Amino acid sequence: MPIQILVLDDEKIVGERLKASLEKEGHIIEIFVHPVAALNRLKEKIFDVVVTDIRMDEVDGIQILEEVRKKSQKTKVIMITGYATLEVARESLTKGAFDFIAKPFKLKEIRGAIQKAEDALQAEAN
Repeated sequence: MPIQILVLDDEKIVGERLKASLEKEGHIIEIFVHPVAALNRLKEKIFDVVVTDIRMDEVDGIQILEEVRKKSQKTKVIMITGYATLEVARESLTKGAFDFIAKPFKLKEIRGAIQKAEDALQAEAN
């Protein structure tokens, strides 16, 4: 069964690379480069997985994580950042992030994290 994934990164190339790769695996992907637009979409729809950058203008990934948590406890949130510090990772995980990936990352790292999220969702559903 395809999973619904929202990807938010203010670097357009990140979303494009992920979209091409994940659609091949049959997933349904929505890509956002503007955090406010992504936040609005998250208010309309519950996704299975949200992949979000942490450092962005206007809204940061922690705020995205908090918004997702308010609406859905089952959504798996994967945080990505080029500024990986222990403090940021700890805050993300404490607030309910499912996984944390540092940039630059390889596509297979993100695909692996999404696969883990998908496995966790299936385990919870059974």
